[in-house]
Amino acid sequence: MPRDPPRDPRWPVHALLRVCPIEALVWEGGCPDWARASLRRAPWVVVRRCPRSSGLLWPVGVRGAVRAQRSSAWLPQAAVAECITPQWLAAERVWQRLSVADVSPAIAVLDEVAAILAAQGHAGHWGPGGSVGFELATALRCTTPDSDLDLVLQADRPMARSEAARLYADLARLPVRVDVLLETPHGAVSLSEFVHTGGVTLLRAADGPRLVRNPWAADGAATSLA
Repeated sequence: MPRDPPRDPRWPVHALLRVCPIEALVWEGGCPDWARASLRRAPWVVVRRCPRSSGLLWPVGVRGAVRAQRSSAWLPQAAVAECITPQWLAAERVWQRLSVADVSPAIAVLDEVAAILAAQGHAGHWGPGGSVGFELATALRCTTPDSDLDLVLQADRPMARSEAARLYADLARLPVRVDVLLETPHGAVSLSEFVHTGGVTLLRAADGPRLVRNPWAADGAATSLA
């Protein structure tokens, strides 16, 4: 499978990085035993939302076999062997290379997801994250029949709530639960929260979460979008 070549990038949050060697990781609070075992199975970490440290260290997260197994670390840039973004997974339609009989429901709906997002002008700006993205990137089975589908949608331009509501409604018709993060220039908001709150929304920013009325405004204080 072709990959994005390692380079000096601004790797975005949610990008998956292959670590070589895994001993290069700098741990926050020590390396749990489960993390070592997980990295031996699949030496991949995900870029997490955090201010970068001084120097060439990237904030990353390590995932284990269960949801409770998550740990934070820092990765030297020199130890990044490959980079895969959610958007690349979607552009390559990686799920179409899998046996239909071997995919979970969350992966099976990705063609329908792609059609919905393309119809609403988001082709090229989205991709699967979470367990689905990790499974597609690493070929390590992570999803179950009950897994949700996490999507990352790069939303550089303001999105009206009516447009967001239309996207939410179309995705809600699918037979699996779909959770979408809208990645704005200032952080991420949940599509569901943005649609249903009608006012203040939680923005997940690099310097910590905060409540905003407009996720696309630098200070978040602009009038809510219609």
